[in-house]
Amino acid sequence: MAETLSPEVVVVGSGPGGALTACLLAEAGKDVLLVEEGEAHSPEDCAPFSAAELRRKYRSGGVTAALGRPSIAYVEGCCLGGGSEVNSALHRRPDAGLLADWAARFDVKAFSLEELLPHFEACEADLGARASSGPAPAASKKLAEGGRALGLTVSEARHLIRPGGERQSMTRTYIPRFTQAGGRVLTGTRVERLSSWGRNWALESSNGPRIEARTVFLACGAVQTPALLRRSGLGRPAGESFLLHPTVKILAVFKEPVNPAGTEMPALQVRGPGGLSFGCSVSTAAHLALHMAERPDDLRAVLRSWRHAAVYYAMVPGSGQGSVRPIPGFRDPLVRYQAGIEELEGLEAGRRKLSDMLLAAGAERLYPSTSIMTAHLFSSCPMGEDRKSCPSDSFGRLRGHPGIHVADASLLCGAPGVNPQGLIMAIVRRNVSAFLGKP
Repeated sequence: MAETLSPEVVVVGSGPGGALTACLLAEAGKDVLLVEEGEAHSPEDCAPFSAAELRRKYRSGGVTAALGRPSIAYVEGCCLGGGSEVNSALHRRPDAGLLADWAARFDVKAFSLEELLPHFEACEADLGARASSGPAPAASKKLAEGGRALGLTVSEARHLIRPGGERQSMTRTYIPRFTQAGGRVLTGTRVERLSSWGRNWALESSNGPRIEARTVFLACGAVQTPALLRRSGLGRPAGESFLLHPTVKILAVFKEPVNPAGTEMPALQVRGPGGLSFGCSVSTAAHLALHMAERPDDLRAVLRSWRHAAVYYAMVPGSGQGSVRPIPGFRDPLVRYQAGIEELEGLEAGRRKLSDMLLAAGAERLYPSTSIMTAHLFSSCPMGEDRKSCPSDSFGRLRGHPGIHVADASLLCGAPGVNPQGLIMAIVRRNVSAFLGKP
């Protein structure tokens, strides 16, 4: 007979939402099991932003897409620590006006920036969020130079990286705290479905033990959480809404070197009209080659001078229509996203504006990508008291199914327009505090 695990609480998914949830619950004295589909990798297993990292730490090697016209490539982390192990480790708080708008439209309780501020501050302290302690990398300076030349606003995101380049991922922060508090970790286990089992929930997997728990927190991400709920027949309208940040990229080649290390994540960003934002992307030699896959005739020339090259992006807040639905017989769900006319026009305006910025900063050659991609996914189980559009209530509790909570980017009511990790963690910390009866 298969082994059965019976923790008090099970958290499914170990990214920023799941790791924080598991840590806080374990430190509050709860018996918690953290379940992760991916495997555990030490930070030394592979170089940051390398081809090996893509193979080991991303779902499907980083090759996934939301189908539509046009289709949009997206990435998901699939390892212990989730997306925090592979992301750019930049941190921003959202605008207070955005939170007020979501609170009004979706009837979200206790959701002002003032009410979330203690949770932002606590997470930022835990992760060591900080401004850069030194001069900006050359590629970042070029972006700022071009932005100022066009009269745009330049600002700096905070880093979640220690001096010396160590990313403050979940495996370096909350997961060690979780295990020190007595929490258990189960990796390489994919939860296929949830079912009611008396007063508990049973979690079934094809490659792990049976798990029963009174309370379940789902933190599988904006694609996998609604897919799991729908496979289980729970949480409609989970997956009926899905948003992302559509992004286009340009590789720029300068006369002088701008890419001395290739793994630095410049934090200077530029804000443009219509919600446009601009920044520097990963520019290792491998990522430069990936960007140039559309232009094989120019690939060798770019790689010969890769220290003079960097990749930049233009991003718009998503406002289209997306969905996540499982398909019987297939492992991964069908993800659709139809970008609206305003989004597509915004991306084209962003591409032109970014080109002007880079040329104003002295770029000698530009290689725009023709594809659209994103690393930010959210809004597939939005929270709020609007029962028609919100599967989760204001504190992440799955409506109609006591004991099940959502604790990841699925909860966001819309596109934040900035890196969403900080907002996700502040919301999750607030929700876990409410669950524990703390202010």
